[in-house]
Amino acid sequence: MPVLRGKKPAVTAGSRIPKLTAAATENQEEGPQVKRSSSPPHGAPKKRTAFIDITNAHKVQISIPGRKKETGKRQVKKTSSASVPAKNQANLKKSSSVSSEGTPAEKEKSDAEEEAQRDVEAPVEELVAATPPAVREVPAHLQKQVIPKEFDIDSEDTEDCYMCPEYAKDIFDYLKKREEKFVLCNYMPKQPTLNPEMRAILIDWLVEVQENFELYHETLYLAVKMMDHYLSKTPVHRELLQLVGSTTMLIASKFEERSPPCVDDFLYICDDAYKREELISMEASILQALSFDINIPIPYRFLRRYAKCVNAGMDTLTLARYYCEMSLMEMEMVSERGSLLASACLLMALVTKDLGGWSPILQFHSGYQTSDLAPVVQKLHAMLSAPPDDKLKSIRNKYSHKVFFEVATLPLVNIDVLEKALSPRDVTPP
Repeated sequence: MPVLRGKKPAVTAGSRIPKLTAAATENQEEGPQVKRSSSPPHGAPKKRTAFIDITNAHKVQISIPGRKKETGKRQVKKTSSASVPAKNQANLKKSSSVSSEGTPAEKEKSDAEEEAQRDVEAPVEELVAATPPAVREVPAHLQKQVIPKEFDIDSEDTEDCYMCPEYAKDIFDYLKKREEKFVLCNYMPKQPTLNPEMRAILIDWLVEVQENFELYHETLYLAVKMMDHYLSKTPVHRELLQLVGSTTMLIASKFEERSPPCVDDFLYICDDAYKREELISMEASILQALSFDINIPIPYRFLRRYAKCVNAGMDTLTLARYYCEMSLMEMEMVSERGSLLASACLLMALVTKDLGGWSPILQFHSGYQTSDLAPVVQKLHAMLSAPPDDKLKSIRNKYSHKVFFEVATLPLVNIDVLEKALSPRDVTPP
């Protein structure tokens, strides 16, 4: 929950991040809702009927063949003779020249001609209706993918409209394709005043911000992604690095959270090192650099999806989340696609919990084989086996709590066990 507006929460010793008080976590009552007046403001045009505005129904005249029309003036629609078949041009000229004020005999003659015309067109309509449906089949690229029954993980959510079971597979396939637009490389050589250690310290601080504000994990991952993309495009001085991190967290909060923290909250956690105008200006600069395309696929979403494939428990999923969150601080992992990183973290968690390796159902939904995961798994194991840095301990402390099953205290799986899990031959799903 974001902190209360207008009050600065108490600051814990040795940290710039405010510690949320009990009052800050309570639900706030919403203010009275103001009902909008249905009458237009003074000087505004009168409200017109929506049906008429949309369809111009007041200009439409329905003509029913065989029914005698009412006396009065009749508007004849001009029709180009080039667009009418040759066999109907004679009838068109006759009907165009007939006045609506003609004699009853002329009207009966017109009705008889319309009846004859319907008799001519009837066989054509029957022929069109008899056209086999194979001619109008759906194109191959629009046909829905057939999921084998043994790989179907969404049918159980048929009654839950929020899970979108009909489109879940298509959504994640789309996100996986969209990743190709956001592939990064090591951008640190473009930053003359920054280095990987500064980036790791900033992300460690952002994890602390996310935990104190009780933001979603998706907000943290999206903020880091936006920060990396911005730094890959724009040189930033080290004094503004914290401003970049807090601004991307603000943008991610607006994108992910139901009740995002306000600008003043982010200025406060920066110890008032920046002004409000600077943060707003940085927000505009980041959005322009990213072309306002901030819906970047993040590994956390793929991780939850793939864990569902094997019905992984919360302890196993949390262990994979710990590995994935630790990878955020590694510059070497910036270039890895989110879906591939999530798959490698889940495989490590499954092997650590002795729950098997990369099964065919995971291969079907992720699109990765064990040979694809091997390089990333080896990088993750080397990262986790390195001596911990005392300056970067927010993630380890976070996942050492009972709420997160104390997964950070679990021993790291042996590299030989991992290599054995990666060695089986890939099984191509049907």
